[in-house]
Formats: sequence, structure tokens, C-alpha cells
Amino acid sequence: MAWREDRVAFWAAIARGLKTEEAAAEARVSPPVAFRWFRHAGGMNPCLPATVSGRYLSSSEREDIALLRAQRLCVREIARRLGRSPSTISRELRRNASLRTWRMEYKASIAQWHAERRARRPKKAKLATNEQLRDYVQDRLSGLVHRPDGHAVGPGVTRERKGRSKPHRADRRWVQGWSPEQISKRLRIDFPDDESMRISHEAIYQALYVQGRGALKRELVACLRTGRALRVPRARARQKTWAHVTPEVMISERPAEVEDRAVPGHWEGDLLIGLHRSAIGTLVERTTRFTMLIHLPREVGYGVVPRTKNGPALAGYGAVTMKNALASVMTTLPEHLRRSLTWDRGKELSQHAAFKVETGIPVFFADPQSPWQRGTNENTNGLLRQYFPKGTDLSRWTADEIDAVADALNRRPRKTLGWKTPAEAFDEHVKSVEQGCVATTR
Repeated sequence: MAWREDRVAFWAAIARGLKTEEAAAEARVSPPVAFRWFRHAGGMNPCLPATVSGRYLSSSEREDIALLRAQRLCVREIARRLGRSPSTISRELRRNASLRTWRMEYKASIAQWHAERRARRPKKAKLATNEQLRDYVQDRLSGLVHRPDGHAVGPGVTRERKGRSKPHRADRRWVQGWSPEQISKRLRIDFPDDESMRISHEAIYQALYVQGRGALKRELVACLRTGRALRVPRARARQKTWAHVTPEVMISERPAEVEDRAVPGHWEGDLLIGLHRSAIGTLVERTTRFTMLIHLPREVGYGVVPRTKNGPALAGYGAVTMKNALASVMTTLPEHLRRSLTWDRGKELSQHAAFKVETGIPVFFADPQSPWQRGTNENTNGLLRQYFPKGTDLSRWTADEIDAVADALNRRPRKTLGWKTPAEAFDEHVKSVEQGCVATTR
């Protein structure tokens, strides 16, 4: 049975940024218990004190009582060894003994459970007792958006909140959407003389996230900007899953010739993400701005096979699938046009080492939060959004259709190319290299 010390150790590990499974192992509790703690607390640390007051018996003292009681020692001898009053030991044995056995037995785990259950003093939430304050908060969180004539506008459908996932932007209804901090600060302006109309932003978050507070409906988390069903611990939010990006593949290690764009063959790449985990890969040559799109169809079983943790990536842009699709496209290029590839820091290219072995193309990754280091690709992705808008399912397009879009983009004249098209600039370079090769063989 998990005790206070276990929960304190668990939340201390969560505060350091550990995942729930890792924190469970450190606290020596099972993962289901740890996930239940995290879910019931809404991801918010309850800030339990590490130890109870010396006035109360601790879990270790209850273990000692159980052991000494099993040795048939009397109450006064147990009290003497523990340095406690005999009445304290007597009351402990009487109140916290197991009641479901044929005779009253004292077990440390059951006694600790009884003591913690009695120690709970649930305080009524302020939002639950003050109806005016609750209506004010709820209206600022979830109130509808109205036109000047008073009619509500925007979509009014909200999907059922499940798990930790955020709702798709197409499913979110338009609401006032004030943040808890904005609500908390505005109360002082709207009700300057009413001290009962005061609440902290943390109390609002607790009413939304923590189960059992009961003041606000849990569905209102969809009205927050992030739309998260659980709060993400600050230390965990700062962590980035970029273990595949090593110092050897950082953009600072990229050849200097890439910067001036004088030598073609250096590419930039990224993903266009759509609804329902759909995506299209994008590749742009830095010198000629020539664009190639990568078709990433869903794997067999997507939407049918139940999703399992650490299971196969069936959405179409898992690491292995992405590596194979990228290699099949880039190996169609002449060797002199396969000099390097600069990618975003996404895990879809975590198989970059195998990709380099298969194709001979070195891969480099941009710095965190530095999209300008792949400016050509970012600009092209903006142009592609004309054809593949955000909030749409990209899996419905076939390879021929996305190739047609790439061809349309490559036939647009570009100011940076002297109003040539990327296709013309690319063909000129290919022909010049071929003519140079013929001249050297004569």
C-alpha cells in the first residue's frame, strides 16, 4: 500500500521532470497507482509535506508497533521503546486495527490507511460556495462570442475530452477564452469593493484540473488556450525529446559552401502536418528553390489496430517509414545534387544515421526554435499551405496529386531567381553539369 512518503517521492520526481513511469519506479509504486495519482491531481503537485507533525504517529512508527505487537509485548513496553505515551499506543491499536478479520489485528498498512483517511479535512472550494463568482468565472472561460447585434457566432461543437490530447482546431467552439490570470486580475477592477469576488488563478486551475473539486465542469479545460486535459509539470515541459540530435549533426557542422548557395545540391526539409496525424514531406533545394513533395500514406491497420504505447507508427511518418520514403525520393537525383540535407528537429528523422548509410547524404539539424536557419523550406511551406491548408486531412491526396502541386510550385517565377522558375533553374544546372562531363571525356 502506498503511503505519504511514497506520494511525496513521486511528486518530487515529477517536479524534476521525470515521466510518470519513471517517477513510479523511483517512488516504488506500480505504474497504475502513479497514473491514478497524476490523473486525479490533474497534473498539479498537491505539495504534501515530507513528514507529518511529531504529534502524530508516522508510517515507520506504525511498522514498529505492528512488529512489537506481534512479539506479544504489552502496550506500556511498546510505548517505552517508541518514546510515546501509553495512551497514544492504546488508542492507535483500538482505532486503526483491521476490522474485517475474525479478530482485531493490527497491521501497519491498514492502520496507515485509516489514519490518512481520518486526517482528510476537505475544504469547500470557494467557487462551489459563491454562485456569483462561479458564474463570472465560467462566463469568461466559456461564454460565447457575439456579434454587435448580440447573435452568437462561430462553431458550437466541442468534442468529448479524453486523455491528455488537445482537441483539433476544427472541433473547438468559439468562446470568450479568458485565461485564469486575466479573470483573477479583472475581478479587482469589476468588483473593487466586494472582497468576496476574489480568487487566485491557481484556484481556478485547480477547479478545472483536480478531480473532486467539483466547482467547474472538467469539459471547460477545452476553453483554455492550450486545451490540455492535464497540467504539464514545468520541468517536464522544458524537456525536449531530441536525443537523436547529437553534436556531430548540428547545423554548425554543416559545410560552409551551403551558406552562400553557390553550389546546388543542398536541401532543406520538413513536414506539413494535417488533421488525424496526416502529413506530407517537403524538400527544397537551396540554390534553385526546386521543390519535391513526399507522399506519406498511412500504414496498413491505421484506424483499425488499437493504438498501443511504443507500438508501430501507422500514421505514415514514423522514423523508419520516413527514412524509406525520403531515401526513395532522393536517390532518384544525380549524385552531384545530393550533397546534404538540413532538417527540423522532429523525431520523424531519428533514423538519419541509417539514411546516410543508404544514400550517402549527410543530415544536419537546425538549432531549437530557429526556423530562419531553414528559411527556404519555411517559405516554401507557407506557399504550400495555399494548396494544403491547416486543419485539413492531408492523407486524402494521392502521390500523383501532390506531385502535380509540386510541379505547379516549380513553374512559378521567382524574384530571387531573376523571374526564372525553379524548374528552369534546376534544368539549367543539370544541363551545365552534363555538358561539363561530356567536355572532359573528349
